[in-house]
Amino acid sequence: MRLLIITQKVDQNDDVLGFFHGWIAEFAKHCEQVTVIALGVGEHHLPNNVRVFSLGKERGMSRLGYLFNFYRLIWHERKSYDVVFVHMNQEYVLLGGPLWKLLGKKIAMWRNHYAGSFLTRVAMTTSDKLFCTSKYSFTANSKKTTLMPVGINTELFKKGDHSTKKPHSILFLARIALSKKPHLIIEALRILKDEGVQFTADFYGNPLPQDVSYLGALKEKVKEYSLENRVSFVQGIPNRETPRVYNAHTVFINTSPSGMYDKTIFEAMACEGLVLTSNLNLKGQIDDRFLFAEDDAHDLAKKLKNLLNLDADMQEKYGKMLRNYVAEKQSLVLLACNIFNFL
Repeated sequence: MRLLIITQKVDQNDDVLGFFHGWIAEFAKHCEQVTVIALGVGEHHLPNNVRVFSLGKERGMSRLGYLFNFYRLIWHERKSYDVVFVHMNQEYVLLGGPLWKLLGKKIAMWRNHYAGSFLTRVAMTTSDKLFCTSKYSFTANSKKTTLMPVGINTELFKKGDHSTKKPHSILFLARIALSKKPHLIIEALRILKDEGVQFTADFYGNPLPQDVSYLGALKEKVKEYSLENRVSFVQGIPNRETPRVYNAHTVFINTSPSGMYDKTIFEAMACEGLVLTSNLNLKGQIDDRFLFAEDDAHDLAKKLKNLLNLDADMQEKYGKMLRNYVAEKQSLVLLACNIFNFL
């Protein structure tokens, strides 16, 4: 197969999208040739059968420049690909779909988000195949949709040989945004403090410009609840460096809505860490002790207290169980095999 991938960014050092570098490398094992067009490109080291092109964001290109480069590249490279895989950004299906249809190219779109619009439906109609990981995704109910594994590189995300978890430590790792609901964790931490529970919590992540004020509000809440000595805010780090962070904490918390199904949940599991999430996709997949009621800070605090109080042997037992689930059901190798079975 000769594959064209359209994505937002190719940069192994990116704190949010760095994981996709590994996806491209794994996909390349199934293809004769892979052509990648990204809005922006940074450091990458990919197999010889992969070529990467940028629309110019890292060079400060204008929106009109992006559009010109997009059409120039998909036309110039038209003989280099048979199938198009659009990752997350429906805009590229809307822009390129008519030309790809005219050229006889098969279009597959990966979109995993609870929200959608009329334009999302147009992109879904234009696409030949749809992929997502969450049954609560906007795209999940289409007849064209196949649910996929989340795609975790279990060779990268694993328990470190010499890693030591800090006792009673809590981790949040994601883009700082209202949709990710880190404020819910701070409310739960206030409850634990009032109950005399010992803990420390680290919030790793960067806000987009529109979310800077939200980060400021989170820090004000920490001060208001007198949590300054227990809570730290840390800038986001490259995805490939996050295993050491997962391996340094006892419990990882994810508070995103079920339609998102964040990869970080499974990265933490693969590192044999304990997790707490309200994601309904995992109901019946993992033990209920790792699930809390969505938007319920009191239930989050209760479940978090129970996990923090587990002895070392039980933490190790549950950690291995969670990793096994990821290795068997959510690995990158399984994802790539499943996608190419459909393409």
